[in-house]
Amino acid sequence: MTKTLPLDRTGWSTAVPDWGDRIREGRSLLPDLPLFDDQGERALRIFKRLRMPDEPGLPTYGELCADWVFDLVRVVFGSFDPETKRRMLREFFILVPKKNGKSSIAAAMIVTAAIMNERPRAELLLIAPTMKIADTAFRNAKGIIECDQELSKLFHIRDHLKTIRHRLLEAEIMIKAADTSVVTGGRATYTLIDETHEFIRKAAAADIFSEIRGAMASRPDGFLMQITTQSKGPPSGVFDKELTRARAVRDGELDWPLLPLLYELPPDLAKDWKNPETWPLVNPNYGRSVDPVFLHDELKKAEMDGPAALALTASQHFNVEIGVGLRVESWLAAEYWGAAEDPELTLDEIIERSDVAVMGVDGGGLDDLLGVAVLGRCATTGNWLHWAHAWAHEDVFARRKEVASALRGFAEDGDLTVVSGAEPQADLDGVAALAERLKTAGLLPRAEAIGVDPQGVVAFTQAMAARGIIEDQMPRVGQGYRLSPAIWGLERMLKDGSFRHSGQRLMNWCIGNAKIEQRGSAVAMEKATAGKAKIDPVIAMLNAFMLMARNPMAALPATPWDMDPEFRMSA
Repeated sequence: MTKTLPLDRTGWSTAVPDWGDRIREGRSLLPDLPLFDDQGERALRIFKRLRMPDEPGLPTYGELCADWVFDLVRVVFGSFDPETKRRMLREFFILVPKKNGKSSIAAAMIVTAAIMNERPRAELLLIAPTMKIADTAFRNAKGIIECDQELSKLFHIRDHLKTIRHRLLEAEIMIKAADTSVVTGGRATYTLIDETHEFIRKAAAADIFSEIRGAMASRPDGFLMQITTQSKGPPSGVFDKELTRARAVRDGELDWPLLPLLYELPPDLAKDWKNPETWPLVNPNYGRSVDPVFLHDELKKAEMDGPAALALTASQHFNVEIGVGLRVESWLAAEYWGAAEDPELTLDEIIERSDVAVMGVDGGGLDDLLGVAVLGRCATTGNWLHWAHAWAHEDVFARRKEVASALRGFAEDGDLTVVSGAEPQADLDGVAALAERLKTAGLLPRAEAIGVDPQGVVAFTQAMAARGIIEDQMPRVGQGYRLSPAIWGLERMLKDGSFRHSGQRLMNWCIGNAKIEQRGSAVAMEKATAGKAKIDPVIAMLNAFMLMARNPMAALPATPWDMDPEFRMSA
């Protein structure tokens, strides 16, 4: 009978809380683990023997790979207990920049797993986000097999199906482009995902990962490995979740059978990514497959091509996260946004601490977000306190599939509400209910309390009136360059610490999407410039900022007239 996995995982913690010091000193980022050495060393021998099919002279992986790769192979396969047939580590998340051999390593890993595998008819799935990446992965795996006479006898390659079958155990390597149909009902024992960051564009990404992990439940000998660079835009959706989990394990905040191997700069060095001295810290193949001259030339070219090209180079070659720390159009507010975070600053906390509160609202059609911002003024410090929420009709998920995964993640956080077709007015009612709550708390000014886009105010009138909010309380806030005072003012207040926010992932994402354009002596933040990404909650925040900048008077306590519609009617 197969033994059950002991609950005690003593010695198998993969936390590396000193990772910042390790990466500065060029030391291994992998923790010391009680590996099953026979398994690890056998896998390493196999891996080192494999040949690189796209390198002149067909050298072996053992000849060209750096020690970090060998250490990773040893841990991946050395975490398998040959007695219980279980893995002590079930997942592996590798974040490494381009040109460090990701695709080549992934192909060799999946071939090594097929050789090490003991399960008859096991499925080994290598998933790529696009057909192009899948084709590259298949060519790499196929080339490894064809470069070795013994492996050519052991495996049968079927080009038209992009599969490689083990002739004895009938285990099969399958190279697939990502799709729910690929993994639904699957029985994959080993799954390797190439370029997880590209799954941001997949509307069904969460379902794909759920199916993969579901298949692993009955295969304790299997593993899930992800090898990726940073995302080309602000991290969101399934990639943001996977990266956040890996960081939490690395930092010791989460105990999970996952090994994180994250080549990224510590926070205090993140702004120095242009300094060549930092390049070897995040490029473990520096001087091998990563050419310093190439990096220098790419950086120089990107600086000439503009902020968008610079951001892309930073994310792909140096694993710099785009968003709060690195902006495509370099809005200064984004640089200070992270430092202004206060995770304990909930809506309830803002209501409790404020002497006055205003709201900002922004939204477009049914295929857009409806964003709302609450901005309170602390009664004791005078600091401005921010909280946000958004609503999204089901139309958004159908028409904006490239951001659907990110939005579903924000819904799970509780910061976004999905509006169903059965209740199409739920978003307007939600905004009105929020306004009523602030009014009942005695915080909403009697005039100029809810800043709205002049184009969208009509939709709110009826819902607000039902809650006792009069039109005088909903001033139209000029958009475009007219928001320049709020854009500049927010930058200053974030820097001096007088603006605090709740640290919501929704806002972090939207801040990363926002772009600034110069308009004569003013600046503007346009939705059209942000493209398919969403910034409605940011515009809502700026609308609220414009009202708070007018120094509204502390509201009087609510009266029966304000609170009870029947009282008003009887009067």
